[in-house]
Amino acid sequence: MLKAGLYGLVALAVFALVFAFLPSGGADGAQTGARLQGVALALYPARDADAVWRFRAAEVGSDPLKGETHLAGLSDGGRWLRERGPDGKPTGQFVLDATLAAPDLTIDSQDNMLTRQARITLVQQCATIDLSGTQAQPVRVEQGSGFSAPVARVDSPSLTGRVTRLRMSFDFQVEDSGEDSALGWDPGATETCENGKRVPLSTPS
Repeated sequence: MLKAGLYGLVALAVFALVFAFLPSGGADGAQTGARLQGVALALYPARDADAVWRFRAAEVGSDPLKGETHLAGLSDGGRWLRERGPDGKPTGQFVLDATLAAPDLTIDSQDNMLTRQARITLVQQCATIDLSGTQAQPVRVEQGSGFSAPVARVDSPSLTGRVTRLRMSFDFQVEDSGEDSALGWDPGATETCENGKRVPLSTPS
């Protein structure tokens, strides 16, 4: 009797799980996708084979019809690169290349990430870039390429300033910017970047 009851509970649980993921009709159209809470996830973009993005998210929603995944309540966002030895072969380890902080992200079908506000820190350049966008022109992180935004503020030991229509690569190269941008070397800089950390400039003795 106990065994039969167990089978019945398993069958009921399977039915409930399948039913939960079926589209439901309604006046506003069919609802699709799934929603998870308290998730640690990794993104392996096909167009950036040596990179993996890792996040924690309070809530993750997926819309398979649009090919989009929405992450809310983000933390611990980062881009990790596959480490290679002197011979050019992978060592099996990953090193942190960049961190990403944003209130939410939408990952599209091409693994690009879109949001209205984001802060990207390029670790090896000790560079912090605050990116601002709008719903029509969001901040974009494009896999294998870099990131772009209508407005950005750059803070690093080598470059500082405000940039419009910024397009920048992951190795801190400005690929495009607006004519009204003001970005340059700070003559009063007191720090330099060494091994991913800001350290005071040494003063001549």
